[in-house]
Amino acid sequence: MTSSKHRTIALFYCRNVPGSSEAERQAIEGTHGDTVRLFPLPCSGRLDMVHLMRALEEFADAAYLITCPEGTCRYFEGNTRAKKRVERTRTLIESIGLEGERVGIFMESNENPKPLAVLVEELKTAAFKLKPSPALKGAK
Repeated sequence: MTSSKHRTIALFYCRNVPGSSEAERQAIEGTHGDTVRLFPLPCSGRLDMVHLMRALEEFADAAYLITCPEGTCRYFEGNTRAKKRVERTRTLIESIGLEGERVGIFMESNENPKPLAVLVEELKTAAFKLKPSPALKGAK
């Protein structure tokens, strides 16, 4: 099995998530090196299926989206739309034989929001429980 240092996850996140400033993003990337690639979005609703699919095709063993809490999107329905797109992407990758767990969404909690650095650590741990992506054989 490939060691975790050769595994990569793509994390797309809403810029309204706590702890998601540019300085914090750079610190997180510095801590995790090339195992985590962060992609800030003005709103999670801007994420399209093609973003997740391209990440899985080109470099990532898993791709996740972190959104603001449901019902608190400053653009009203952005995180709801994003949730539907992630679900469609999951269905699509399952239909081609990949595990659905390679794509996911995490919606922040209103009561106890976690900073981006904590969410990155949790999602990285979950993603690295998966085997290396068979779609990336020879790509890395």
